[in-house]
Amino acid sequence: MEISKNQSIDSIAKIFLKTTQNTLEQSTGKEISYANTIQKITRISMRPDLTCFVQFSGDYMGLVIFNFSDEAAFEIYRQYMINMGMPADELATSISDPEVADTIGEITNQLMGQLIKSVEEEYDLNADYGQPKALTIGPAISLSINDTYTENRRLSFKISNYIFRIEIAMENSEFIDVADL
Repeated sequence: MEISKNQSIDSIAKIFLKTTQNTLEQSTGKEISYANTIQKITRISMRPDLTCFVQFSGDYMGLVIFNFSDEAAFEIYRQYMINMGMPADELATSISDPEVADTIGEITNQLMGQLIKSVEEEYDLNADYGQPKALTIGPAISLSINDTYTENRRLSFKISNYIFRIEIAMENSEFIDVADL
């Protein structure tokens, strides 16, 4: 196990990039790409059009927000359901259909499970997470999180040229390999 001496949030963010890409590609059957830049931001926010958030705690603690444009959320929903064998003519036809938010919440739950597992495999650290909550937010609304976490990152992804983002807030900590001490 090789651990570089960097902030834990950057290590976690890299795992989020790869795990989100792999998990969504498997569940949707579509190519998922991510930006080669991780942004350091001052605070995380829930933004339009569909957002899903979940807290995690244990050996490392934080909050994750998944922000989807209407198009990205709907594309992920449709491709996920079609990949599961659901006929396209039986699917929701609008982002406002509660089935879309419910499905995005379920996909977020699956992503978090994989992310927690990946971090445990890489760093031998564990965390638990709560039930993801999905909300539809109008374009005039942006909810900022007043959190106690001091490190924040934004990751950008695309599915079929539709953008979605993950914002991560974590306590300021560093993963240090015991062998380096």
